[in-house]
Amino acid sequence: MIGSSPANSHRERYRVRFDESTPSGLVRTSALLRYAQDVGWAHSEALGFDRAWYAERDLAWLVRAAELVVLEPVPLGATLDAVTSVVGHRRVWARRRTEIRLGDALAAWVHTDWLLIDGRGRITRVPEVFGTTFPAPMSEDRLGRVALPATPASVVPQRLRVRPHELDPMDHVNNAVYLDWLEESVIAASDAASIAAIPRRYRLEYATAAAPDADLETMTWRDGEGWAHRTMAGGADVLRARLDP
Repeated sequence: MIGSSPANSHRERYRVRFDESTPSGLVRTSALLRYAQDVGWAHSEALGFDRAWYAERDLAWLVRAAELVVLEPVPLGATLDAVTSVVGHRRVWARRRTEIRLGDALAAWVHTDWLLIDGRGRITRVPEVFGTTFPAPMSEDRLGRVALPATPASVVPQRLRVRPHELDPMDHVNNAVYLDWLEESVIAASDAASIAAIPRRYRLEYATAAAPDADLETMTWRDGEGWAHRTMAGGADVLRARLDP
């Protein structure tokens, strides 16, 4: 369980909408990541750190890594409780844990590592006010990383282009969109079962942000019991990820 400090815990309730569900009638995995994003921002706003506060100081949070574990199937129309808390921080980044509950059951949890950047996109120090407003211990962990082997020569890249509806208020591809791309690649490899397995774990490392209209390549291949995945732009990694059912 999380959020022993009332100030460092926030709850929101979400109903799984029709457009957030797959043909199987279960929630789309990326929707769980979107709930975690939304409840995190709701927590920040509730304590006075809204978009205007960041804009005045020329600051922004950027997701660097995410880990999502799905523990229960969540049907269309279900009501979920999402509870978030800052569970650790270092000089320039902070980690949130979000627990998503379906009734009494823990349906999923998400760890999200956020880097603080300035208006030029440079990593900057987290202001001291965050340490008192979001009381959390100094983390002994490192930022989330996903180490991948070299892409096998037999993997055929899939090409895609960033579309306007995939952009968020920072004018970058939203981090949940990358999860959709990962799952689309696994389905294209004829393994829809892996993205429906219970439990299953996703680990994503966002190496850089994909820009509007960017031309990208995705490469996905079997690696052990799971899947390894790269999204690339101009030959450089944008995303490194794994799905392990």
